[in-house]
Amino acid sequence: MRMQLEGGIVEAIGGTPLIRLGRLFKDQPFEVYGKMEWMNPGGSAKDRPALYMLREAIRRGEVTSDSVIVESSSGNLAISLAQLCCYLGLRFICVVDPRTTEQHKQIIRSFHGEIDLVTEPDAETGEFLPARIRRVGELVGQIPNAYWTNQYGSPDNAKAHMETTMSEIGEKLGPIDYLFCGVSSCGTIRGCMEYIRSRGWSTQIVAVDAEGSVIFGGEKGSRRFPGLGAGMVPGLYKHDVADLVIYVSDLDCVEGCRALVRSEAILAGASSGGVISAIRKMSGIIPEGAVCAAILPDRGERYLNTVYNDEWVLQEIGSNPSTWHGRLEYDLFTR
Repeated sequence: MRMQLEGGIVEAIGGTPLIRLGRLFKDQPFEVYGKMEWMNPGGSAKDRPALYMLREAIRRGEVTSDSVIVESSSGNLAISLAQLCCYLGLRFICVVDPRTTEQHKQIIRSFHGEIDLVTEPDAETGEFLPARIRRVGELVGQIPNAYWTNQYGSPDNAKAHMETTMSEIGEKLGPIDYLFCGVSSCGTIRGCMEYIRSRGWSTQIVAVDAEGSVIFGGEKGSRRFPGLGAGMVPGLYKHDVADLVIYVSDLDCVEGCRALVRSEAILAGASSGGVISAIRKMSGIIPEGAVCAAILPDRGERYLNTVYNDEWVLQEIGSNPSTWHGRLEYDLFTR
């Protein structure tokens, strides 16, 4: 009998709120709506592709009750897959690297997921992602009935966002003027782009990438936060996936997160802060009356020891958050 990925916790995935960020951008002539993806049960936008990839693999007969699911992840997709595999009673192994936070790893283990840590980057590129993918290949070759969901190349990753994330935004707001979307595997932005283009909307799609990421041809460099940017171009990337690319620094991510908390009482993860900072960087050219949607991918609790830790920010990024409190948080976006 074929497994069914439905009912229970599965029913809570998707349908996340879309909230106007009217306080944070109160002095701007445009409107910004945040898609609260961190309100998915697994805590991030990755619940959507995790569900879609597993469900489709089950439908095709590629995943059965004997399968062992293997994936490379910086953290959030691993949590989503761990939760769903736990629900299905499947063994799940996630290949991570040292940038994955302890909180992410603890959550994965709580869902009975197994951690396989790659400690050394790829010798040729100096990046962890190729090393993680190589390790996935080794595990798939060694473990009977192993199945790689492959978030970096699976069309189902993008389809999940085309059919749910962007569809939900479209149903609420119609043909928006701007979409701000962080990039890593490119699944979210690819799916949103295909939805937008299929309807002939004139929406400007803004890719928010990390400084040090090579996805759009940027110069390779170090990145402290998982889930934003990549050390290699993912298979889901297309040259026309975005109309504009905005690069954000680690400090931009921290400032954006803290502004979001102070103004809107929204505790979001690092990539959400990057998206907020990207809107700030473009605020001078977004026309009056424009409607912008910003995808806020994950929860902030997973970054309490980094983004929301003053000592860590001072030590790792070289900025002292205690000096920010004497001014309005929005001033960070008018520098």
